Amino acid sequence: MRHDYILTLSCPDRTGIVYRVTGLLFELGCNIRDAQQFGDEDSGRFFLRVHFDSDAALAQDRLHAAIGVLATDFSMDWQLHDARRRARLLVLVSRQGHCLNDLLFRAHSRQLPVDIAAVASNHEDFAPLAASYGVPFHHLPVNAGNRAAQETQLQALAAAERVDLVVLARYMQILSPALCLAWAGRAINIHHSFLPSFKGAQPYHQAHARGVKIIGATAHYVTPDLDEGPIIEQDVARVDHAMRPPELVRLGSDVESLVLARAVRRHVEHRIVLNGHRTVVFR
Repeated sequence: MRHDYILTLSCPDRTGIVYRVTGLLFELGCNIRDAQQFGDEDSGRFFLRVHFDSDAALAQDRLHAAIGVLATDFSMDWQLHDARRRARLLVLVSRQGHCLNDLLFRAHSRQLPVDIAAVASNHEDFAPLAASYGVPFHHLPVNAGNRAAQETQLQALAAAERVDLVVLARYMQILSPALCLAWAGRAINIHHSFLPSFKGAQPYHQAHARGVKIIGATAHYVTPDLDEGPIIEQDVARVDHAMRPPELVRLGSDVESLVLARAVRRHVEHRIVLNGHRTVVFR
């Protein structure tokens, strides 16, 4: 049985990068199944994703060592992933359950290559939903007095469940800068996005009052800068004057669920490489 890997990397752009990477894989007896690349003129960096398989006789430590030597030559930031390993998710939610429900169904029906290890919430509303899928539910209330302790519980839960990705599926709490940094590059948030932007309670009602023609959603990595992390995925839906606020809420929920599912898929398939405050997302 052959092993299946995905290599992602970024480095200063120069000639010979693809030649050297593919040549190394050839020398190690690997077979390239797919490769995508991008050179960013603005940052001067080169990005590469290579999906390949290798003979089972090729020891993983030998593969890591060989790539490490090449990475040093080119000043590469790189990661090597087991392409067949299903990512383990911790999903955080509050009282809006559309994104959680969508993720649970996609994971259960194998539409997403993930296992939802646990659901955690500051409310108990969706304990029955999680239970219906056989997913452990953790009620972790939070207020101004226990926020630090509650975040410690979240971190402990993620560590105990060997979580690869934390998904904020309409989790209506602001994570502390320390927790954002601890989960840097492995926590994704979803939120509505409008032109103009509407914040606070009932954003879709605010949008209706202003007569917007487009509503949408943005999925991004979590950073200490609230809702300003590197964007992974976005989408929009057109609305018109005849739609009432409940219809905007329904349509917005659909867009949010779809955008979040796409972002999770891109992440767990190792298609995202950070490029400063932006992302390179290989299709």
